[in-house]
Amino acid sequence: MRPPDGLVPDDRPHVLFLCTGNAARSVMAGAMLHARGVEGEAAVRVTTAGTHVIEHQPMSVRTRAALRAVGLAPPDHRSRQLTEADVEAADLIVAMAAEHVRYVRRRHPAGAGRTATLRHLAPRLRPGPEPLAARVAELDPDEEGDVTDPAGGDDDDYVACARSLVQLMDELVPRI
Repeated sequence: MRPPDGLVPDDRPHVLFLCTGNAARSVMAGAMLHARGVEGEAAVRVTTAGTHVIEHQPMSVRTRAALRAVGLAPPDHRSRQLTEADVEAADLIVAMAAEHVRYVRRRHPAGAGRTATLRHLAPRLRPGPEPLAARVAELDPDEEGDVTDPAGGDDDDYVACARSLVQLMDELVPRI
């Protein structure tokens, strides 16, 4: 079947980053993956979403400052709630906390086998040419490892979160 309006289908693996409000952690992680050249015309598509979102809110000033503190230009971003279509499209759902894994299992059970926390994935995802979703499905479904939510904290909390995410993304990116 031909895509609508002559669009070319995008067959790249789809990585979705998930946090609570889609305003800090998932946005930073998505920006980090994008900045490493993995998105765009390269290997994967990147999107972000949240489990309990006020739709279309811009990222916070602190999130922008934290991204700049780790050398990244903040993306143009508006918060968005995780949808069933997001779950269906994603080959990998990278949760920032165990509560997000449980949310997917409860609300979107079809995506449970493709969802894990970033702290769980970073050291365990097997690199290789096999499809990303298949390699994720090989993992033990443990919910371990939260990335601390900086919401409600000060500037230093956001920068600490961004630095933690840089380390985790440095470990995960070669495995994708």
